[in-house]
Amino acid sequence: EVQLVESGGGLVQAGGSLRLSCAASGFTVDDYTIGWFRQAPGKEREGVSCISSRDGSTYYRDSVKGRFTISRDNAKNTVYLQMNNMKPEDTALYECGADSNWECEVEVTTTGPRPADYWGQGTQVTVSS
Repeated sequence: EVQLVESGGGLVQAGGSLRLSCAASGFTVDDYTIGWFRQAPGKEREGVSCISSRDGSTYYRDSVKGRFTISRDNAKNTVYLQMNNMKPEDTALYECGADSNWECEVEVTTTGPRPADYWGQGTQVTVSS
């Protein structure tokens, strides 16, 4: 069965850190471009970070550059999002997705629905001020 399962969300104070995990089964993460997206209440989903299947290049939305880091562990078939110096505006449902056709440069600037080969169910992140 093909699955993406996110974990690691929770409640954190502003300035704190969380590490989200996106564990894949049924396919290999380095065969797909993997993206992290988030959706806050009343707002559209937006691309946050992406790691390319082509060469492992990483990309970030401007608002998270310097604070978030995406990485991939092929042995664990998992992609991570390390989030540091978090802000209340980072509060959202975070989802990971996998697609064979995504261009990361595009995905981290998008808002709204995006087609994907696979989506996870999401993990809630709440940052208190």
